Amino acid sequence: MKVHVKKGDKVIVLAGASKGKTGNVLEVFPKDYRAVVDGVNIVKKHTKPSQDNPGGINEIPAPIHISNLALVDPKTGEATRIGRKEVDGKLVRYSKKSGEIIK
Repeated sequence: MKVHVKKGDKVIVLAGASKGKTGNVLEVFPKDYRAVVDGVNIVKKHTKPSQDNPGGINEIPAPIHISNLALVDPKTGEATRIGRKEVDGKLVRYSKKSGEIIK
């Protein structure tokens, strides 16, 4: 499945409890159509103590559905859709709002 976000992209949340928050994509799961975004969809995870980890209740970002995410336009800083076009023989992503190439 082709997804519109990649690891390292800056995204904004469009729907859900974290609506309006922005963050960088830490990990993408294309098979599940989900992504983990830094500082978004925070859940409490109970961990057992181990030799390396003291254990306790940690807050970690949980995966969020990709349909609830939009890329942040590098020029305007607003949510934008992306398109793909060929530049110098390579397929690149570009912002539909400003036309600027993403990375």
